[in-house]
Amino acid sequence: MPMRLNDKQLAVQKLHDIAEIASGAVAADYHGSSVSELTLLRQKAREADVHLKIIRNTLAKKALEGTKFDCLEGLLVGPTMLAFSLEDPASAAKLLNEFRNQNKAFHVKGLSFGGDLLDLSRLVDIANLPNKEQAISQLMSILNAPLAKLASVLIQIPTKLVRVLVSIKEQKEQAS
Repeated sequence: MPMRLNDKQLAVQKLHDIAEIASGAVAADYHGSSVSELTLLRQKAREADVHLKIIRNTLAKKALEGTKFDCLEGLLVGPTMLAFSLEDPASAAKLLNEFRNQNKAFHVKGLSFGGDLLDLSRLVDIANLPNKEQAISQLMSILNAPLAKLASVLIQIPTKLVRVLVSIKEQKEQAS
C-alpha cells in the first residue's frame, strides 16, 4: 500500500531530525538477510542507542539534504538501511561491523562522520575504537601512572632512611 503524502512528509521530517542529532551514520545493503536476523539487529540497535531506518531512497535523500550526512546520497541505491549513532559516535559502525561479520549477505555501503564520507576500510578501525567509558578509563590509568610512581618513590625515601639509620645503629653497637 503506497504511503500518503502526509506520511511521507512525517517520515522525512523524523529522519531529518535524527540525522541532525546523530554523530555518525552507516549505510548498508540488507538484501539477503532474513527477517529474524534483521529483528535481532534491531534489538541490538535499541540496546546500543543506534537508530536503524529502512526508508525509500528518494525519501532518505530528502531527509538527509542539508544535514552533515548528505554525503551518503550517492550510496542510496537499491535496498538501503541507514544506521545513526545517537550516543557513542562509533556505535553504529560497531553494530553493523559485527552484524556483517556474522551475516555474509549483509554489505556495508559506506559510513560518514562529521560530514565526510569515509573509505570502507575505515569501518573496522572505527568499530574497534573504545566507547566513552573505556576511553575515560584508559585516560584515567594514563593520568594515574605518574602519580602512582611518584607515591612509590616518596615512600621509598623514608624507608631507605630508616634502613640506613638501623644499619648505622647496628654498626655502632658492634663497635662498642
